[in-house]
Amino acid sequence: MPRYNPATIEPKWQAYWDKEKTFAAPQLPEGDGPKLYALDMFPYPSGDGLHVGHPEGYTATDIVCRAKRMQGVSVVHPMGFDAFGLPAEEHAIKTGEHPRVQTEKNIATFRRQLKMLGFSYDWDREIATTDVDYFRWTQWIFLQLYDTWFDKEQQKGRPIAELDIPGDVQELGEDFAAKWVDEQRLAYQSEAPVNWCPALGTVLANEEVIDGKSERGGHPVERRPLRQWMLRITAYGDRLESELEDLDWPEGVKALQRNWIGRSVGAEVDFRLADAKAPAASGSFPAKPAEDVLRVYTTRPDTLFGATYMVIAPEHPLVGKLTTAEQADAVNEYVKAASFKSDLDRTELAKDKTGVFTGSYAINPVNGEQIPIWIADYVLISYGTGAIMAVPAHDERDFEFAEKYNIPIKAVVQPASDVPPEDAEKILAGQLCYPAEGIAINSGDFDGTPTAEFKQKITAWLEEKGLGQQAVNYKLRDWLFSRQRFWGEPFPLMHQLDDDGQRTGIVRTVPEDELPVDLPHLVDFKPHGRPEPPLDKAPEEWLYPVIDGVKYKRETNTMPQWAGSCWYYLRFLDPTNSEAPIDPEIEKAWMPVDLYIGGAEHAVLHLLYARFWHKVLFDRGVVHTREPFQKLVNQGMILGENNEKMSKSRGNVVNPDDVVSEYGADSLRLYEMFMGPLPDSKPWNMDGVSGVRNFLGRAWRLVIDDRSDAMQLAEALTDDQPTDDQLRTLHATIKAVTEDIDKLSFNTAIARLMEFTNFFTKESSRPRACLEPFVLLLAPFAPHVAEEMWLALGHNATLAYEPWPAFDESLLKQDTIEIPVQVSGKVRAKVNISADANQDEALAAAKADPKIAELIAGKSIVKELYVPGRLVNLVVK
Repeated sequence: MPRYNPATIEPKWQAYWDKEKTFAAPQLPEGDGPKLYALDMFPYPSGDGLHVGHPEGYTATDIVCRAKRMQGVSVVHPMGFDAFGLPAEEHAIKTGEHPRVQTEKNIATFRRQLKMLGFSYDWDREIATTDVDYFRWTQWIFLQLYDTWFDKEQQKGRPIAELDIPGDVQELGEDFAAKWVDEQRLAYQSEAPVNWCPALGTVLANEEVIDGKSERGGHPVERRPLRQWMLRITAYGDRLESELEDLDWPEGVKALQRNWIGRSVGAEVDFRLADAKAPAASGSFPAKPAEDVLRVYTTRPDTLFGATYMVIAPEHPLVGKLTTAEQADAVNEYVKAASFKSDLDRTELAKDKTGVFTGSYAINPVNGEQIPIWIADYVLISYGTGAIMAVPAHDERDFEFAEKYNIPIKAVVQPASDVPPEDAEKILAGQLCYPAEGIAINSGDFDGTPTAEFKQKITAWLEEKGLGQQAVNYKLRDWLFSRQRFWGEPFPLMHQLDDDGQRTGIVRTVPEDELPVDLPHLVDFKPHGRPEPPLDKAPEEWLYPVIDGVKYKRETNTMPQWAGSCWYYLRFLDPTNSEAPIDPEIEKAWMPVDLYIGGAEHAVLHLLYARFWHKVLFDRGVVHTREPFQKLVNQGMILGENNEKMSKSRGNVVNPDDVVSEYGADSLRLYEMFMGPLPDSKPWNMDGVSGVRNFLGRAWRLVIDDRSDAMQLAEALTDDQPTDDQLRTLHATIKAVTEDIDKLSFNTAIARLMEFTNFFTKESSRPRACLEPFVLLLAPFAPHVAEEMWLALGHNATLAYEPWPAFDESLLKQDTIEIPVQVSGKVRAKVNISADANQDEALAAAKADPKIAELIAGKSIVKELYVPGRLVNLVVK
């Protein structure tokens, strides 16, 4: 095999690595040396297989892992599949084939392609979220969430057994106490407004709805209340925000998470309904508002005197009570229309504010004024209390709404001195909005008070009167954790039924020793067109277990696809453990993840959800780190050759099978890393693949004689001692490549390997002492060809654990350097000078060169220029 032939080399080494389990990681890091847990965001195994965008991040982690193994680091590098999800379910509905069949076919395709690309995964650790042995422990973790309440004082999750039930709650009986306990759990039931898609037969996340239609299929979506399981992620809002600080993550991702969490400090305030009887002053703010009170949350309690109307969300429980007979038709029509909009459409994407008057009024607690209560979809039931006091003079949304519906606008903050007089006049007249802070006006006894001070004073006043209190709020909403699908993890819960087959409200958990709750066999996969989950069609023996003579109905919602990806990084470390999700010793030895590479599209949801679960597991003693992922890197998107995102609809998807067939896996790996910096987006160009394939051919010829029919070393390869220049080139390459890998600057590392190849291609003698280290440096980037070259060099084992080359700093310093000499801007000669030569010495050496001396003879030098270490230029006339 004299010529470089990846079609022969690559399958050979892939089979070797598989057979020898070359990359199997130890159960625990070896010795007291360093460890590396490198992780890729595992893929969803679609029927289309990989496209060339997938291997970019995988190649990056693989390069690091291969280099670190050679540097004596204990490395664990696993791969698996995020395999539940709607596409497999839709396939089952269309074909009648069980989704597990299609899922396993897709996984087999992905596995083949990943092995084809030579990634050094420990395949003995492979998991899929659909594996019964895996989701057994996903169900176990859900039970920990169900068994945990959040202690605000300690800021941690604690077992339900440690929850003190207040005496007044106990006095109301066991059933009431049990209900109160259920309301404290991190996993709880709620009637939540959801995005229901009848065509898909499931609830969709807000991010899966675009312009009122499902992202998948473009089907109409409506909002409707539905019994759902929720996870109380908001309880961890403070920790999720503050504990971002010590993570080595891109600042952009941290900012996205902070904005998504949206922590704010303000006040909750009660507005009594106008026709309600005024309560006796109690001096204490009730935990829950009375039925004739609207409770609002505001970050600007200093503007209470400027509230001229109130707004409640269309889903607010008081809509029916507040709507007068005259307004009923208009309100019903508006609420129905709002049900077809996603939260995103109602807030960030809404170009025009809309609303409808309820016909009712509330009393402003600070001045006793009656203000109208409106319904508007720019207020969300899931944020704050689902109701706001509207201060149009100092809030842009409220101002737009008030102008549209001719509602009074009352300024209560004096414009700052730097506001132009004509604008200040309009602000005070209610013709311009002024959202900034300043000095209070039109605010009774508080006039003249700066905003920050006013916030404290008015909050204290409200607390004293029992009308309000300081509150912390989040844009973050509790996690809607139910899906009306059959291809998902079943909940390990059962609902007790009475003699009439109705739920009693008592929930029973499946004992841990009876996990997993497997999915039942379904004959009919088609949705029944109702929000009730498809698992309601399960066989009765699965659906209605009887325990101790009591009949139960299993929970028929399933968990969302996010569930399995929340903790997979832990199971990779101990994938066959049948006693626990992970052995504590193994977890402590390997965690946290040292390097996590994946797409920026997961910046909020997956990463936030996984951090939340991890913190609960930390509080419950399952893990020892507060955070799962210490270092995060987002790879850029690989675009089509037309500079657009790759997609089947655009016809610009590149299949890695085709690239590997024509150029080889090493060429694909090298090209994806050589395209540019890892975080940047860049367009695919097949000419670039051809270019790196040519480089690998040149590297091959440094070692192998491709003019012979038999495998033999190149004639120029010798056992001679390297020259100073050769040693200098080698050690400069070692230093640069080593440092670039640590910085994830793979494109520049490859450039240095190319420079090395170009240099030694021109050398008449290529010492083995230089070529062997080069092959080891090349190995993380192009492992197949490097293994073959290493074998040709006389070694009889894989290079995967060969010691990484070390560089000698003293060899990098040159005593002399060669620089070009220009005469009037054209290079005429090159001269050797001392590496630390000054200008006079460099000019003297240039003028002493015979060619230069001849060119400048008899001419006057009008300008002399020396760029240190670079060039000399003599301008003559």
